[in-house]
Formats: sequence, C-alpha cells, structure tokens
Amino acid sequence: MTPEERRLRAKLGAHVSWANTADPAERTAKARRAFEARFEREADPEGVLPPEERARRAKHLRDAFYTRIQLKSAETRRKKKAAQQTAA
Repeated sequence: MTPEERRLRAKLGAHVSWANTADPAERTAKARRAFEARFEREADPEGVLPPEERARRAKHLRDAFYTRIQLKSAETRRKKKAAQQTAA
C-alpha cells in the first residue's frame, strides 16, 4: 500500500468513526481535561497555590502556548511566501 493509500484509508476510518459518534464533545472531553491540567501542573508543580491563582497562571501559560503556535505559523507563511517569490 502506498503512503497516499494509507492516508486515504486513515481518513476514511476517521470519518466513519466520527459519523458514528453521538457526542463528539464527550468523546474528546478526557483529552481536553488532560490538556488543561498540563498548564495547571506547569503553573503550580508543587500544588501549593490557591486555586484562583493557579487558574490565572495556567491561563497565561495556555495563552503563551497558543501565541507560540501563531508565531511559528506566521514565520512559516513568511518563509513560504519568500521562497515562492524567489522561485518566480
């Protein structure tokens, strides 16, 4: 099987799986909770902060995480555009 065929089979399986899922939010809830908990652990690894302070710090860590992704995406788009202009 070629890489393209494997990709298409995986895509087909994912579509069928999601079509048979009654509650998509419930299906991904555990993963979302784990993702959020990651930032709380980073903000308060020893578990000594009050819950409100831990949540505040975790929010900023989460925002920083997404901002890093946005920055990397912008850099990638800029480099891709420059490469296309150079090739033209």
